[in-house]
Amino acid sequence: MTLSTRSFSMGAGSERRFGIADVLVLFGLAALLYAGVRLAINAPPSVQEPVISLQPHVLPWYALRSVSRMLAAYLLSMVFTLVYGRAAAYNRRAEQVLIPLLDVLQSVPILSFLPVVLLGLRAIFPERLAAELSSIVLIFTSQVWNLTFAWYQSLRTIPKELREASAIFRLNTWFQFKTLELPFAAIALVWNSMMSWAGGWFFLMAAEIFTVGEQDYRLPGLGAYLHEAANQGNITAILWGVLALILTILVLDQLVWRPLMAWTERFKLEMVESDNPPTSWFYDLLGRSHILNWLNQRIFTPLDEALDARMARWFPPKPIKPVNGGKLTPVEILLGLGLLGIILYGATQAFHLLFSISWSSWGVIALGVGATFLRVMISLIIALAWTIPVGVAIGTNPRLASFFQPLVQVIASVPATAIFPIFVLLLIQLPGGLNLSAVLLMLMGTQWYLLFNVIAGASAIPQDLRYTARLIHLNKWEQWRTLILPALFPYLVTGMITASGGAWNASIVSEYITFGGRVVKTLGIGALITHSTAQGDYSMLLASTLAMVVTVVLINRLFWRRMYLLAEERYRME
Repeated sequence: MTLSTRSFSMGAGSERRFGIADVLVLFGLAALLYAGVRLAINAPPSVQEPVISLQPHVLPWYALRSVSRMLAAYLLSMVFTLVYGRAAAYNRRAEQVLIPLLDVLQSVPILSFLPVVLLGLRAIFPERLAAELSSIVLIFTSQVWNLTFAWYQSLRTIPKELREASAIFRLNTWFQFKTLELPFAAIALVWNSMMSWAGGWFFLMAAEIFTVGEQDYRLPGLGAYLHEAANQGNITAILWGVLALILTILVLDQLVWRPLMAWTERFKLEMVESDNPPTSWFYDLLGRSHILNWLNQRIFTPLDEALDARMARWFPPKPIKPVNGGKLTPVEILLGLGLLGIILYGATQAFHLLFSISWSSWGVIALGVGATFLRVMISLIIALAWTIPVGVAIGTNPRLASFFQPLVQVIASVPATAIFPIFVLLLIQLPGGLNLSAVLLMLMGTQWYLLFNVIAGASAIPQDLRYTARLIHLNKWEQWRTLILPALFPYLVTGMITASGGAWNASIVSEYITFGGRVVKTLGIGALITHSTAQGDYSMLLASTLAMVVTVVLINRLFWRRMYLLAEERYRME
């Protein structure tokens, strides 16, 4: 088993360049944002929602409400990930649209989804239900992108011999998904699931209390509690809210993530068992449960066998191969033309709205993009400097992982936006303190994408390769150069893409901060988006969002996608 330089072919056009698909995706996004703007303009002037209590006794109920929203968003994220990532990995024609679209969506700030999601749902559902669904969808937008990229990357880097084995055994689509693809991606999906929950907690404040123009929406939950406490400058309430959040995260770690880590250990691609595999008292307790064993034997196993039998009839045995696509059918052509017409109409209306913006405003937007770009690059460089050594240490040492994994998850999950205003009030007294605080908050919102992916990549390195490196007496530098860094490379690329998008997204809360009724902001595209959302300036919101999206997409297409291609072709376990 070696790090191979081969890759199963995805067609001659596998190298993804900025092209017509990207342009269509951007036009479609412009049309969608315009639809949200029109809904916002025609919306009622005010909305009354429940008052958020800052009494400590409401925190258990608020925690339950927040966890319920997070769980609903996570389940929606997993369904989206499995379907979307698989279509992008195996269908060449779909990949040309889906991957550019994924680049665009992960770079759209959470607040820019508000007019489309919230006001669109209000046109269909009652006000309170629309607000709840909007909160779930907004949390979904902070959870789903790194999961989808991880799933896509795993499917693209499955070893060739495992593909050949599945073809020899004539596994159909369902059994390949169940016995090859999900097990191979299990470690990456679990670690990115933890990152997704951390990202959801980070943006929970924005998802439970949000303002669109004069409309103020408040949903009871931990995020709303922390937001209200920060807005009132109530330090005691902030500490109570953070304590409740930390306890919630620790409970989830013990009852969900540790058992999943112990369970996924069986899916490591190695020939030698690990010396110190991850353990979980709750996982062991479940394994000893007679009730669960009885349920497994009498209910779950028969249901699983019945499902396998049904899937075997529905899907004939055939190997999964990349689909390059043949000629378009008449139905596909008609649907494509119809969708293209809708996109062009919406994009045209959006451009009419953009033309109302003055040249001086466009200059402010350009300066904001440049300032935020510099902060993003600084935060990524700092994140790389510490996450690689720390992530490798945690991922290759289960004893360290057992201690640091819950600690890292807690730190990553605590919304920095709740406690950060306190530090901002101190930092702004220093020269350049506001820019320093923006970089620091952006770093706190983006470094975890890298760390969790590095840990996942390091923990997936086969134990037999580590033993081999020791047997041939490779020194530390040689081990890093020939084993660790090549094995980490695909995970690093995934982490950097999602971290870059996360850094741009975090600019909406790092460049525009409200504390105690006081607004502190600095020059940046994130501050422009937040300010435009709060003021109901939908033309500026549309222009600022599109400027950020175009910038992020260009960076991804010109640099990060080339790194993805390199990871697929040269660095994979085979």
